[in-house]
Amino acid sequence: MNSSLSLHGPSPVPAAPDPAPAGPARDACHVTADGAAWLASAETYPLSALTLWRTRPSAPAVLPCGSAFDVVSVPAVFGRRMLDRLWEEGPGSGPVAAHRGRMLLFASPGTAQRLPSLLEWEEWGPAVPSVLCHGTGDAVTVPPPTACGAPDGGTPVHRPASRWLVAPDTRHPWLPGPEVMLWACVRAARAAAGSAVRISIFPGGDQDANVYDVSRRR
Repeated sequence: MNSSLSLHGPSPVPAAPDPAPAGPARDACHVTADGAAWLASAETYPLSALTLWRTRPSAPAVLPCGSAFDVVSVPAVFGRRMLDRLWEEGPGSGPVAAHRGRMLLFASPGTAQRLPSLLEWEEWGPAVPSVLCHGTGDAVTVPPPTACGAPDGGTPVHRPASRWLVAPDTRHPWLPGPEVMLWACVRAARAAAGSAVRISIFPGGDQDANVYDVSRRR
């Protein structure tokens, strides 16, 4: 594991990397140096972004979307349901942050353009609340690398309003595409309606885990 950053019904989901064997969950919410480098790669001048984080490690950053990542923003409660589906029944997630009552799910570039039209065609699309898709030409505010939440739903000693739930920890993180995000939205909507049918993409996984084990994505 990398050291923490030293800064003071739709179609089947495309296959993701095979999950690792069940084991102790890794610390999912601390940004590593490699993770910070990946975030900074979204900027025109990545070194300037990294320098800013070193001098102001507790300051949020505004990053452009569309090149390194897109972002799908949903209400926090619905986002938690999406994460539950992604980690319990699906391939896991990319980096995820909480910001001002919403959950920011990082996705592959191009997702912001395709997901809205996929939701329009999906039977359960109207049941998905307030999805905001940020892609080329948009920017999002992300938590500082030092802001950490509790991925298992517990209450940390300090719970900042803007924090990482699944933090970037590599220079090349796996990012879900529009089909995966559609799958998660529909499953979460079904769960909210009380009519979810839990069909596991990876049978035999650790269905009882209450911490997102980021090693499963590798």
